[in-house]
Amino acid sequence: MSEQSGSSQDRLERTELPIERGFPIERVNEIAAKEGRAKMYYRPIYTMHKWWARRLGCVFRTISLYALLDDPEKVSVFEPGHEGSTLASYGNDADGESDLDVASLLERVDMTDPESLWELYPKDVRVEDKKILDPFMGGGTSLVEASRFGAEVVGNDLNPVAWFTTKKELEAGQTDVEELEEAFEQVKQDVADEIMQYYKTPCPNGDHDADVMYNFWVKELDCVSCGHTVPLFKDYRVAKGRYENDDKYNVLCPGCGTVTLVDDWQSESVCNDCGHGFVPKEGNVSRGGKYNCPDCGQKYNITDAIGEQGEFRTRLYALEYYCEHCDTDGLDRTEVKGYREALPTDLESANAAKNEWKESEELTQFVPDLSIPKGSKTQSSSIDGSDVFEHGYEQWSDMFNERQKLVLSKLLKSISEIEDQNLKEYLLLAFSDSLMFQNTFTIYNLSANKIEGVFKSNAFDPQMDFVENNVWGTEYGRGTFESTWRKLLRGIRYSSAPTERYVEDGESVESAEFGKPIGENATLRYGDARTIDEENEFDAVISDPPYYDNIIYSELSDFFYVWLRIVLQSEYEHFEPTETPKTDSIVANPSQGKGVEEFEEEIKQAFATVRNSLKEDGVFCFTYHHSDSDSWGELLESLCEVGFEVTAAYPVSADLNKLVLGESVSFDIVIVARPANDRDATSWNALRRDIYRTARRTRKQLEENRDISRGDIGVMEMGACFREYSKHHGKVQRDGEIMSAKEVVQEIYGIIQEASDIGVEDVFIDLIDTPNPSFDDVNKLCRGTNATPEDLKETCLYNQDDGFELGTWDNEKRQAYIQERVNGDGGDHLSNLDKLQFLRYRYEKGQAVQNYVEKWDVDDDLRELAGRLADVTGDDTYTRVLGDRDITSY
Repeated sequence: MSEQSGSSQDRLERTELPIERGFPIERVNEIAAKEGRAKMYYRPIYTMHKWWARRLGCVFRTISLYALLDDPEKVSVFEPGHEGSTLASYGNDADGESDLDVASLLERVDMTDPESLWELYPKDVRVEDKKILDPFMGGGTSLVEASRFGAEVVGNDLNPVAWFTTKKELEAGQTDVEELEEAFEQVKQDVADEIMQYYKTPCPNGDHDADVMYNFWVKELDCVSCGHTVPLFKDYRVAKGRYENDDKYNVLCPGCGTVTLVDDWQSESVCNDCGHGFVPKEGNVSRGGKYNCPDCGQKYNITDAIGEQGEFRTRLYALEYYCEHCDTDGLDRTEVKGYREALPTDLESANAAKNEWKESEELTQFVPDLSIPKGSKTQSSSIDGSDVFEHGYEQWSDMFNERQKLVLSKLLKSISEIEDQNLKEYLLLAFSDSLMFQNTFTIYNLSANKIEGVFKSNAFDPQMDFVENNVWGTEYGRGTFESTWRKLLRGIRYSSAPTERYVEDGESVESAEFGKPIGENATLRYGDARTIDEENEFDAVISDPPYYDNIIYSELSDFFYVWLRIVLQSEYEHFEPTETPKTDSIVANPSQGKGVEEFEEEIKQAFATVRNSLKEDGVFCFTYHHSDSDSWGELLESLCEVGFEVTAAYPVSADLNKLVLGESVSFDIVIVARPANDRDATSWNALRRDIYRTARRTRKQLEENRDISRGDIGVMEMGACFREYSKHHGKVQRDGEIMSAKEVVQEIYGIIQEASDIGVEDVFIDLIDTPNPSFDDVNKLCRGTNATPEDLKETCLYNQDDGFELGTWDNEKRQAYIQERVNGDGGDHLSNLDKLQFLRYRYEKGQAVQNYVEKWDVDDDLRELAGRLADVTGDDTYTRVLGDRDITSY
């Protein structure tokens, strides 16, 4: 067993996992930078439906690889694309002998070089007899990635939308794609043409219709002073110019209502149609949520006006079109797709849909008529800056205009009539995901010329002007049902034969298809993580637990839930309530009266359940969203209290220099924890010495062997220090009092964070602890500290007169330096190191030391340094000269 896991005879003998010895953060971040920008290509399964704060698949694949591979006899490695061809002699050399078998790959992983196992990252790796739990599965990333290793996976979540999304991800690999496409064709034949008729406009290029991609709407209110209709434009931009006009802007002329192209939307412009002069950036809505009447100049609060007038009105003013006919005829792209004002026929089409919706009573059952719950994301403007009720939204259906409700209900009705439940649910999943872009909370991304969905900011932000999408979709466009369906189909195909993308020589490489589909042995449960009742059941718990108040997705997910419920409430009992569970969600939520104390208690209860369900030699690996030192303490306290000890921590994001600069920082880390062994009592001074040496040793090893940032090193130092503390949780004494984990973390944070605390004495002790130290070691150990090589040389702590020598107590030049200063008044000219080496020298010569000890008024700093010297040299004379027999008593 390694030093990292402890060596006490009372400690549980267990295999140290690769993830406890090292983690290839450089390689993970290399892929993460690319995967984060292109999820649809790296892992399309995770783009099948929206879920919040979803961690990247490459992170959880690496966690699984380094946490599940412990017994080489139960690991099989296959070359992707060569089904049934196991790499039994993986790494054969020219002589046919293998020196890179799985056992050696596992054995070679350590903190300074964790990448031997990385060679298996793009391989089809399978493990036997592993059962994995994720009690907070969310979007299911951990389960999907563990499933790819052949593990039995069990997932749990309290949120029905998360449960349903993950369910369909894990069932995708066992779903017949041809049958699924046939179900889609059935819906297409049923309603596609009918839906598309609501999105037609006369083509500017001939006597035929073009398809409307997006309709642009603006809200209107009456001026409280003069009664003039005020359109609530922040400015008059419609969209950035395209193609050869990409340096211009399409803007709405407030004079004649046409869409005109201008050079600079922030300066005085002239309409190309009517000659009206205006400044496009000067709209009628100002900061602070007020409108400015263009007729009389009255300024008034918008939400107050909505409350007084009872509602707002909406007006269709422009659209973006695409003409397939012109595209087929080979017209210039500027004529095939473009922007223009809404014509009378466009207004008539919108009114016709509005009237049809009023008369379609049978379709109302396919649109949610439920009230929007009051919560932090919907009502508390002091928290999120928005209050949907102040803007006139009472029911979920209020977030959709009449044409959207009409068309969406027709589409949902058709989906509900699919007989096969599994196929129906995939069509429903695509429908649900597309809803993000089919509501009145969407906006047009002016610089990118595309629609942005309701959750662009993870909140409900009422818009003064919004974009109505084409529900079914044209050849182009984002978030339509057809484009969302194509995206979902890519995820399903990937699930049946996944590939792996990785980085080689800076370039992204895609493997051949793996032979094993995703989700073959998966079980999903619905409910509170704290109710999981297995004992000693799981080999690993791999998860992404909730973090304080990061995202209150229980409230946001109601947006999807109320639509899914229409079809699923008769199939699953957890879709029967009118909203998703809020009270039992483990998150700080002011609307539920839950703050940091409630969160800490609830997450501790959940961790206790995890501990109970885990085997004694199991591992708990999870990602954690960190923002400050307090959150480290809360985490460590919760884990240790329920019977875990932390064995490692790794960063999984970009540069983290702020950690060592003492600034507030937010990033993700991987925490590795094991069931705790028997804990030993210790003093804070003794533990501090262990922590200090651990941190310095960790930093030194990483700086010498890894190309990672100071912040990354700081996180790994923190994890190593947590490991030291975990062995003594609840038994660390300072001044007769037991220290809490939070108190210890603050101290650890300071040791790592404040380089100025690392001085000459600290560097010298590290030099003593270095085998065959040299001047190069002096330089390396001084980096990032308050000490310089010159400081050590001036105090004779090393010299190079006859080769490199350390200035130990028995070094002639060092003692000569000390003797020159030993007679200063009260020892003011002596450092603590000077004093201890002087006393050690006198003790060796049989000379009295007591009078100097009394003269120098021994304090805790001197005693602590004596203990550190005794530990690193194995020479307890340093403590005995101060009259101490047991340094830990201090």
